[in-house]
Amino acid sequence: KHLLSIEDLSRQEVEQILKVARQFRETFDSPTKERTALRGRTVMNAFFEPSTRTRSSFEIAAKRLGADAINFSTSSSSVVKGESLKDTALTLLAMNPDVLVVRHSDAGAPFYLARYCADAIVINAGDGAHEHPTQALLDAMTISDHKSSFEGLVVAIVGDIAHSRVARSNILLLNKLGANIRVCSPPTLMPPGFGNSRIFSSTYHLPEALEGADVVMMLRTQWERQHESLFPSTKEYYSLYGLNASRMQSAKEDAIVMHPGPINRGVEIDPAMADGSCSVILDQVRNGVALRMALLYLLLGYPEEVES
Repeated sequence: KHLLSIEDLSRQEVEQILKVARQFRETFDSPTKERTALRGRTVMNAFFEPSTRTRSSFEIAAKRLGADAINFSTSSSSVVKGESLKDTALTLLAMNPDVLVVRHSDAGAPFYLARYCADAIVINAGDGAHEHPTQALLDAMTISDHKSSFEGLVVAIVGDIAHSRVARSNILLLNKLGANIRVCSPPTLMPPGFGNSRIFSSTYHLPEALEGADVVMMLRTQWERQHESLFPSTKEYYSLYGLNASRMQSAKEDAIVMHPGPINRGVEIDPAMADGSCSVILDQVRNGVALRMALLYLLLGYPEEVES
């Protein structure tokens, strides 16, 4: 009923979501982009953290399917008066939305809210440093646009692994699809006990992570989740872990560069790489709309119409 974690999805379900997303993407260049499949439905975006790409793409996805999209902002709500997460959620649910899209700074918040949703569907749009399942799905869609198969694909995920929900969801999903995953960060940004496992390998050395990689996924340093300085300076971080053209030569010739955004240019990635020919960062944004259209369509009960 809900989409809370990548672990909730089988490989077959992932493949179905990606297939439907591609079908919706084909309609983007149509003179009439709007559809009516979800007319009369309400999608409520409850974002307790700032967002540009995720919230906007959910709103656009809902509207292109004919649904009503409502954006809830904590800065103009009773949350600033001390209202609890539970009471806020119960208030929103009393308005009878069909879908509640939740982003929260606390890991597990969407799981908690799902307990109170007898009728509404809850979609996790990012919970703390735990997971971001829809980002991983759109990343998989973007990779599949450029690579023929996930089997044996080498994906390097580089940056602030310790605080990244994107890294966790991508590790789970890409492993499910058959890719080989490498994670790379400074020791202070690697989660404790996050050594090599059966589903990924880890290293503190960027050249080792990039060697022969098919996909390079850069992550920003999440200052808002850090309570202490975890490296001396951004200049030193870039000198050791920033992606530039010279370092990219260690990857395969046809490797692609990804980033979930927002980008800290000159910190984790050189501007020339972010805007270069191997960058698919804007493709990720475009695919985010189609992917979230597919999720809303399928979760609200229309899988029987997919083939037609």
